[in-house]
Amino acid sequence: MNDLAKLKKDLDGLEVEDNPQIVKQKSRDFFWYSPVLKRQLDHVTADLVVTPKSEEEVIQVLKACFAHDVPVTTRGAGTGNYGQAMPLSGGVVLNLAALNEVLEISPGVVRAQAGAIMAAIDEAARPGGQELRMHPSTYRTATVGGFIAGGSGGVGSINWGGLRDLGNIISLKVATMEAEPRILHMKGEDLHKVSHAYGTNGIILEVEVPLTAAYDWVDVIVGFDEFMDGVHFADALANQDGILTKEIAPVAAPVPHDYFLRHQKYLRKGQSVVLLMVAPFAMDAFLAFASRFRAASICYRSDVGRPEERKGLPPVYELAWNHTTLRGLRVDPTITYLQVLYPFPDYVEKVGRMTRLLGDEVPGHLEFVRFDGKITCFGLPIVRYTSEERLNEIIRLHEDHGCPIFNPHRYTLEEGGMKQTDAVQLAFKREADPKGLLNPGKMIAWEDPDFDFSAQKTYLFPGLAR
Repeated sequence: MNDLAKLKKDLDGLEVEDNPQIVKQKSRDFFWYSPVLKRQLDHVTADLVVTPKSEEEVIQVLKACFAHDVPVTTRGAGTGNYGQAMPLSGGVVLNLAALNEVLEISPGVVRAQAGAIMAAIDEAARPGGQELRMHPSTYRTATVGGFIAGGSGGVGSINWGGLRDLGNIISLKVATMEAEPRILHMKGEDLHKVSHAYGTNGIILEVEVPLTAAYDWVDVIVGFDEFMDGVHFADALANQDGILTKEIAPVAAPVPHDYFLRHQKYLRKGQSVVLLMVAPFAMDAFLAFASRFRAASICYRSDVGRPEERKGLPPVYELAWNHTTLRGLRVDPTITYLQVLYPFPDYVEKVGRMTRLLGDEVPGHLEFVRFDGKITCFGLPIVRYTSEERLNEIIRLHEDHGCPIFNPHRYTLEEGGMKQTDAVQLAFKREADPKGLLNPGKMIAWEDPDFDFSAQKTYLFPGLAR
């Protein structure tokens, strides 16, 4: 049992919240996307929420918690989907929302505190004609530190790949969890020790990431009677070298009409769509390209029509990525989803095979990306959930057909298939968090000394050992 009275004394002068209802609310992320995680994690709560206003206050919290053996789980905006920010062992939720300054913008680079909202970073960069390379669909609420600690890619990944790719993070300032916390400045290969590690081996305080040219992106929705016609269209567009896009996402019927309620007036029931963000200068070229596909019909463009018609419509990126599932859950709370990789080069054939095999039980949702330098697609398909046994069977069917699953119904780094821990990762954890107080329960390799590093499976963030 944590001695909270002594801990609070050491945290005197900081913003500390102990109201049980507020603490529980700040102890939750979007784990409830998964009925499996909802059952496992619904009761989880911290003991305190501490909101530091400076790096010095972060260090004060870490020193105090280390001295009293109190676990610390870092939180950004709590928009993760896998229980990344859920404090399994109670203790302190370290809320970094107040560390939100955009510190420096230069050609091609932004440096910001970890709690800076991604949309606010773009707002600061836009006067210079720049924007972030990529962002999640929770762009208007997600923090940049949370994205790096818990995310993998998103809108913009069609051009820039994911956070796993060297160059998409430039540097990180990280605090360790020791008697005297150190500040580490991490670059190059070392970044992968901390990226997508759920805050298990250091507190990200500051982030330096690249910027790219900003555009007033045009939202486009293209309709198709057959989902696979939309997939072929999306694949051909993704491979057009001269047409600049930021988002390409085919979504199978009946999802668009049934779940995209504010765009419903533009869609027919039974219609599949491809969601797009197109650079304004590329629209003429895009329209010429689209005219080659007789099956394609343009349902919506944000650059035409009356402003009052567009008022109140969410941007297309808030129909894509994990927002597709979120909009579905608002209509039908019994659904869930999966995360699938359709590997290059026969990714379109694999999509077709799984579509025929699973039909309306698993309506398709793809996100076209660059992966290891090649155009391919991830899947975030909707699953009409009936039981955990059937969910696991659907996962096995994908894997049996060569489509690896990054399982969003698991809360550990390894089981989700996102992050491969190995001896290098574990050694850094021992160095930066010797007592194992950072987000305990999320890294199996730390909890289980007999963990097998050699498991042969596909990881989005592979291990660091060479």
